[in-house]
Amino acid sequence: MFSVQRRGVARLAAATLVSGLVAAGTIAIAGPAMADGADHGTGGATATLGNLTVWDRVTVAGKDQPVAAGLFQMDVKPGGSIQTYCIDFRTEAIKDEEYKEVGWEASSLHNNKDAGKIRWILQNSYPQVNDLAALASKAGAKSLTKKTAAAATQAAIWHFSDGLDAKPVDTEAQKLTDYLEKEAQNLEEPKASLSLSPSSVAGKVGERLGPITVSTNAEKAVVSLTPGAPAGVKIVDKDGKVVSDVANGSQVFFDVPAGTPDGSAELSVKADTTVPIGRAFVSTRIKSQTLILAGTSTSTVSAKATGTWAKKGAIPAVSAEKNCAKGGLDFTASNEGDEDWTFNLKGAEYKIAPGESKTFTVPVAEDEAYDFTITGPNNFSKTFKGVLDCKTATPGPKPSETPSGTPSPSETPATGGTGTTGSTTGGGDLAETGGSSATPMIAGVAAALVVVGGGAVFFLRKKKTAGQ
Repeated sequence: MFSVQRRGVARLAAATLVSGLVAAGTIAIAGPAMADGADHGTGGATATLGNLTVWDRVTVAGKDQPVAAGLFQMDVKPGGSIQTYCIDFRTEAIKDEEYKEVGWEASSLHNNKDAGKIRWILQNSYPQVNDLAALASKAGAKSLTKKTAAAATQAAIWHFSDGLDAKPVDTEAQKLTDYLEKEAQNLEEPKASLSLSPSSVAGKVGERLGPITVSTNAEKAVVSLTPGAPAGVKIVDKDGKVVSDVANGSQVFFDVPAGTPDGSAELSVKADTTVPIGRAFVSTRIKSQTLILAGTSTSTVSAKATGTWAKKGAIPAVSAEKNCAKGGLDFTASNEGDEDWTFNLKGAEYKIAPGESKTFTVPVAEDEAYDFTITGPNNFSKTFKGVLDCKTATPGPKPSETPSGTPSPSETPATGGTGTTGSTTGGGDLAETGGSSATPMIAGVAAALVVVGGGAVFFLRKKKTAGQ
């Protein structure tokens, strides 16, 4: 339900032909546009959602049948893997969707007074505690398996993230859920694996542009200019020394020699590290279930920042980050030039005087996909794309859900095979809606059906005319 499985493409084609060709146009244009996600400076891990790999059944108060609950596997780009639990029960989890590591303030945890208790559960249960006998003993359970421990942990997390009364079907695992909910304590939010602040700087030719401060839990990170930087531009420290390695707290600058033509450059910072347990992961292109980190391998994380320079006139810099408390994006715009910089954003005009920096919030509706481009002199252009997903979904039908009486993806009963959390269907494949690998095939089938259908109509009309 709500999925297009690979083995069902042929059946979909037949159903589309029978039900009418109007739907074909809708299928052909379906799927999210590519987007950049969060601002580069937020940095951290980027991962792709995979299967629910370790799970068991959980009963949820108000639901007729159990749901699958446990750990998702996610692949980090360009290397590494992580495991996550769900903190957004009523939202569909879309396989192959891209996710970005964010702080709690940029997720549904921003106003959750129990967010720290969720982190405590993550650190004191499976998979962080891999000794299942010891974990069972603490909970007063006879025994636990990886599957029942994962389900019990997810049920306890849902209690604090979504206010659910959820219990594992396994009676021994219920004791673990009860133990976790009772003993949970509020812990501090974990820090980002890697971030840069600010993510955009500006200045005049012949100056050092910055500083850009590096924050990371890695012992060291590699900094470099991305390809295409003008000749002579370098990355240096506060003393003007060229740097290639940085650490937590390091400050770096773009060194732009005198005589360099007006332009811009980008630097990249990369590190191999473990992302801290409890970091939130949100989708970058379309709304998909918010997740929280439970297990991690060493992964490659990255962050980027841009520098813009000119000899005279306005020299802009702009960065943005989600502000869930205010329901929008916080933009910080500065002007290091000698003339005013004026730009328009979502119907409003902003003027930044020379040497001035302003921060303002642009409202964005919950679950709205945004796409803002800010332009300036010397071909300055910066685009911010993503989805504002700051709240857990609330109970009740939504306009996009199925007719009354049909369970939503989050209420799909758990069955055999490879299950999903309470937000996707069961079976051998996870939901492949949105940007799935099946979408191009579906579009092709739909286009072919339009041609075939049009030919059939023409043939029948011609036959009828000949008969008359």
